[in-house]
Amino acid sequence: MMDVNESPIVNKFFKKPSWVFPLLLFTLLVILSLQVTQNGSGFSARPVSYPGIPSPGSGTCDGSVPVRAVKMSIVEFGGVGDGVTSNTAAFAAAMRWMKGFVGRGGAQLNVPRGKWVTGSFNLTSDFTLYLEDGAVIMGSEDMKEWPIIEPLPSYGRGRERLGGRHISLIHGDGLTNVVITGQNGNIDGNGKMWWDLWWNRTLKHTRGHLVEIMNSRNILISNLTFRNSPFWTIHPVYCSNVVIKDMTILAPLNAPNTDGIDPDSCTNVCIEDCYIESGDDLVAIKSGWDQYGTSTARPSSNIIIRRVSGTTPTCSGVGIGSEMSGGISNIRVENLHIRNSAAGIRIKTDIGRGGYIENITVTNITMDKVKVPLRFSRGADDHPDNGWDPHALPRVKNIFITNVVSYDSRKAPVLQGIEGAPFEGICMKNVTLLGLQETMQWNCEHISGFANDVSPAPCSLLQRNASVTCT
Repeated sequence: MMDVNESPIVNKFFKKPSWVFPLLLFTLLVILSLQVTQNGSGFSARPVSYPGIPSPGSGTCDGSVPVRAVKMSIVEFGGVGDGVTSNTAAFAAAMRWMKGFVGRGGAQLNVPRGKWVTGSFNLTSDFTLYLEDGAVIMGSEDMKEWPIIEPLPSYGRGRERLGGRHISLIHGDGLTNVVITGQNGNIDGNGKMWWDLWWNRTLKHTRGHLVEIMNSRNILISNLTFRNSPFWTIHPVYCSNVVIKDMTILAPLNAPNTDGIDPDSCTNVCIEDCYIESGDDLVAIKSGWDQYGTSTARPSSNIIIRRVSGTTPTCSGVGIGSEMSGGISNIRVENLHIRNSAAGIRIKTDIGRGGYIENITVTNITMDKVKVPLRFSRGADDHPDNGWDPHALPRVKNIFITNVVSYDSRKAPVLQGIEGAPFEGICMKNVTLLGLQETMQWNCEHISGFANDVSPAPCSLLQRNASVTCT
C-alpha cells in the first residue's frame, strides 16, 4: 500500500485512477491560470480553468469517497443515540483511536440512525465521517462543550467579539484527506441558544461555526444536510483542494449570520449542486479583515461556484467580501438560481480593507424577486480595532457579468466604488432586469467599464460598446 506521505492525495478530485496524471495536470493548470492576456476591449482576459477542479463546462467535480482500511461505528466507542446522552467523550475517543491509521490506509467512523448529542470534536487526517440514513449529530446545549480557541490570524480577534472564539462543532486543523459525507444524514448545530445570545446582546465570545477546517488540504464535504449553525455553517480557512457538493444547508431566515458556505483564504475550491436557506449570504468568499488580513496575506483564488440555489431575505446569493484584505481572484460563478433575496451578486469592500478583488466571472444567473440583483457596495464602517489604515484602499477590477435574467426585480443595480479607488474593468453583456419601474435609475459611482445588451439601459459610466464580448 502506498504511504500517503509519499505522494500528494489529489486523486479524489479527478476521475482518473492514476495519481501521476492529475498531478501533472494540476501543475499545467496552475501555469495556465496565471497567464493573463489582453483582449480587444482593453480588459485582462479572464482565466479559463482552475487548478484542482475541472475547467468551466466540464460538468462536475469528483465527489467519490475513498475506501478506508478500517470502519467502525460510534457505538463501539460508547456512543448512545438517544437524543439526550452526551457523546462528546465517545467522539473524542474515536478520533484518538482513528488517528493511529493516518498514513496506514485511514479510518472511517460511521454514525448510525439516531440523535447523537455532542460537544465540539476534532477530526484527524485520512479520515471519513460517515452519517448513515437517519443519523443526526446534534450540537450540545452546554456552552462549556464549545471551548474558546485563538482568533484566526487574518482576523486578529473574534469576528463578533474581542479575544478568542468558540470552536466549531466539528473542527480540524492541519489535516490532509478528510471527508464528511453520508446518506443524507443531518448535522444540527442547535443554534437557537447562540442566536438568542446575539439578539439579546449578551454574547461574550464569537459564536462557533458548524464545521470549520483550517490549514488543511484535500477536503470533501458532500451528500448531507446541515442545519441551524450557530454562526457561519461551513468555513474552510487557509485550505486548498476543497470540494463541497450535493449539500442542503438550512437555517431560519432570520437566524443572524448563518452564512451557508464561506471559503476563506482558500485556493482551488469547488462548490456545486447545493441548496441553501439562511439568514445571511448563501456563499461568501473571504480572505481576512483589514490590517490582519493584509499582513497574513492568504488570498482566496481559483474558486468555482455552480448550480447553487436558495434564498436569503437579508443578504446575497453570492457575496465577495467584505473581509477580503488578503485578496480574492480567479472566481467563477455560474448557473445559480436565487429567489426572494436582498441581493443577487454582491461585491463588498471598504476603506481600510486594502487587498484586491479581480478576475471575477459571473454567468448564467437566474433571479426571482431579488431586491437588488447586482450590488457593489462600500462603507460598512466595520473594522476589527483602531489599528486599521484609512489609506488602505481595495483594488477591484475585471468583473465579467454575462447572461443574467432577473424576474420581478425590486430595485436597479447599485454599483458604488470608492473615491480614489474606482472599480475598473466592469463588463456586462446580455443582462435583463424585468419588473423595474421606468423611473428607476442605476446607482453608479466611481466605476468604469462597458456594457452590451443590457436592459434597462445601465448608467453612463458603463459605456455601450458593441465590440465588448466579456469573454
